[in-house]
Amino acid sequence: MKSHQLSRYIAFGLLTGAMAFTVSCSHKKPKQESGAGENSATISQEPMTFPADGSDSGQIAGLETIHFAFDSSAINHTNRHILKKDSEWMKNHSNTTVQIEGHCDQRGSVEYNLALGERRAKAVKAYLIRLGVDSGHLTVISYGKEKPIDTGDTEAAYAKNRRANFVPLNN
Repeated sequence: MKSHQLSRYIAFGLLTGAMAFTVSCSHKKPKQESGAGENSATISQEPMTFPADGSDSGQIAGLETIHFAFDSSAINHTNRHILKKDSEWMKNHSNTTVQIEGHCDQRGSVEYNLALGERRAKAVKAYLIRLGVDSGHLTVISYGKEKPIDTGDTEAAYAKNRRANFVPLNN
């Protein structure tokens, strides 16, 4: 192989590697406590006051999981009623940040379900903001199909997994 061809292959390999590194590092990760600098986050050493698994556990009175139709992020009449009650809980606990988790059933690709879970969580957040919940106390995350409640292959199992639930976070 001639030296100029070898140089082109090496340059292409470096460029491809750099692009792969950029893509793999493009996902934002939560800030970790660095212990230095004026903007460093502090992690509370106090025990959680709410179960870490959120409203799916059924242990947080006042927060209820909502469910979605297949391939939908629309907030239906039933969801609006539930979210009205959820918004009252959030307003009464205004010092608590609530993470909205979007989930899907196991049908579809990982990528598609992550996007759908995000649309569901964002739709819930937007509706809660319209109900008067402070947007600064709401975060969203999508788990797609990665955290099913029911691993069955029935419509009833799928329906349980198409949801948005809430996890109160320590501030």
